[in-house]
Amino acid sequence: MKLYDLDLVDLENYIDVLGEKKYRAKQIFLSLYKDRVKSYDEMTTLKKEFRDILKEKLDFSKLELVNRQVSSDTTEKFLFKLEDGNLIETVLMPHDYGYSLCVSSQVGCPMACSFCASGAYGFKRNLETYEMVLQVLDVERYSKKKISSVVIMGIGEPFLNYDKVIKFVRIINNDNGIAIGARHITISTSGIIPKFKDFENENFQVNLAISLHASNNELRDKLMPVNKKYKIEELISAVKTYIEHTNRRVTIEYLLIDGVNDLDINAKELGKLLKGLNVYVNLIPYNETSNNDYKRSKRTNIFFDLLKKEGLNVTVRKEHGHDIDAACGQLRGKMIKGDK
Repeated sequence: MKLYDLDLVDLENYIDVLGEKKYRAKQIFLSLYKDRVKSYDEMTTLKKEFRDILKEKLDFSKLELVNRQVSSDTTEKFLFKLEDGNLIETVLMPHDYGYSLCVSSQVGCPMACSFCASGAYGFKRNLETYEMVLQVLDVERYSKKKISSVVIMGIGEPFLNYDKVIKFVRIINNDNGIAIGARHITISTSGIIPKFKDFENENFQVNLAISLHASNNELRDKLMPVNKKYKIEELISAVKTYIEHTNRRVTIEYLLIDGVNDLDINAKELGKLLKGLNVYVNLIPYNETSNNDYKRSKRTNIFFDLLKKEGLNVTVRKEHGHDIDAACGQLRGKMIKGDK
C-alpha cells in the first residue's frame, strides 16, 4: 500500500487497525505535507518501533524527473517517469495571483480527440492517487515555488478515473495537507455525463470545466469521439442541471482551430447553446503539434467579439509555454518516439 494514496480519514482508520491512537494519523499527515519529509526516519514525533512497522506496511513512493523545460514566460513543463516506467506530464504556470499546476490523471488518454497529442500514443492506465499527489509535491520541490491552484486538465479524462481523482482533491484540499482551497481546484471533463451527478453530490466547491470545442454535433463528432456517445444537447442539459442544483458557475473551454471551429456560424451556434446559463467561455489559443494538420486560429479577437455580441461571458486564456512543447502530451510523445 502507498502512503500518499491515503487521505486523512483513510490514515486514521489504518492507524486504528494497527492499534495506535488516531491522532498519530494527523502527525503523519502533517509530516508529509507540511514538513515534506521523504522518509519515516524524519518523522521524529513517532516512536522508532512504530516507524519500523509503518516502513513494512506503507511504502513511500517517488516519481523520477526525466525532463524539465522552462519557457521564456517562466512556464515549466515536467516529464516524470512512474515506478512502472510510464511517462506523464505536469505543467507549472505563472499568473498574477500565483502559480497554478496542470496535473495529469491518466497515462495516455482514451478520448482520442483529433486535435490533442495526449491520446496519440494510446491509453495505458489510470493514475493512482499517490501519482497525482506526487506531481504537486515534486513540482514544488524542484521549482521552489508555492502552488496556489490546481487544474486537473493534463493528460487523461479525470471523470474516467473519478474515485482516485476525488481522493487526490481531498488530500490537496485538506487543511492538514497541502491546503489548496476548493475554489482554487478545477476538474475538466470532455463530458462523461454519468459522473456529473456524483460530482454534484461531493461535499466541496471544486470548479467544473467542460471541454466543448465545437458548436454542433457534426463538428464535435469529428473533433471529439466522446460526442458520438454523449451528444451536445445532452451535455448542455447536464450542465444546466448541475448549475441549477449547485448554483456554481461552469467554465466552457473552447480551443480555437483555424477554419475549423472559429467561424461566424460557430459563434452564433454557441450563443444559442449557452444562452441563459451561468457559464463563461474560455477561448484557448491552439498549440500546434506534429500529430495533425490543425493550425492556430487567426480570428481569436473576432470570435471573442462575436461571442460578446451573443451575450456570453467570454475570456481568452493567457498563453503559457508557447516556445516549448506546450501542447498537452507533446513532450511525452517526443520521448516515446525517441526525439530530442
